[in-house]
Amino acid sequence: MTKKILMVLTSHDELGNTGQKTGFWVEEFAAPYYAFIDAGVEVTLASPKGGQAPIDPTSTLEDFQTAATDRYDADDEAQTKIATTVQLSSLNESDFDGVFYPGGHGPLWDLTNNSDSISLIESFLNAGKAVATVCHASAALLNVKNAAGGFAIEGKAVTGFTNSEEEAVQLTEVVPFLLENELIKRGAEFQKVGDWQAFAVQDGFIITGQNPASSTLAAEKLLTHLNA
Repeated sequence: MTKKILMVLTSHDELGNTGQKTGFWVEEFAAPYYAFIDAGVEVTLASPKGGQAPIDPTSTLEDFQTAATDRYDADDEAQTKIATTVQLSSLNESDFDGVFYPGGHGPLWDLTNNSDSISLIESFLNAGKAVATVCHASAALLNVKNAAGGFAIEGKAVTGFTNSEEEAVQLTEVVPFLLENELIKRGAEFQKVGDWQAFAVQDGFIITGQNPASSTLAAEKLLTHLNA
């Protein structure tokens, strides 16, 4: 039976008060998307507002291109899916086997406190289904509660974009919060490796990747979990 994965993208495109644009990081969508597609998984794309999911323009610069982003650039079908994402509020956990959240700075603003996203993740976890995030998208886990009413990530090994990585891209004063700090405040056991190194960790049904280099690792962990 065909596995079904939901990918949840940000709808937020303003980089704080800088006047610059943000959104999702292309590679963090493309690498997992093609890992899923190539494994025969059916993928649905969603975002809080539905419609066009904004791409972080920085992620389209030459320095950040990979085989996966090149494939996306030539893939009209995938680009159409990005332009016509399903509205998050219309979806149910029961229709999917797992969920994956690509990063980029956008999720810090619109997925941290989004009630539709929070309730969806809670439904996945309560149903014993895996939730995977990469980079800044680990912010989507911050306000998710477990069945007992505590934070779902409390006592869990998780990772995400680190304070030192945020400092390296000079956005420490722009972002609404530092992800590493907030995950630790929720009681998570924050794990990390050196800046820009690939790292992903799974603890129960929660899978997290540290940075753009970790998107494939996180996707592979989700696929392995679904096929176990």
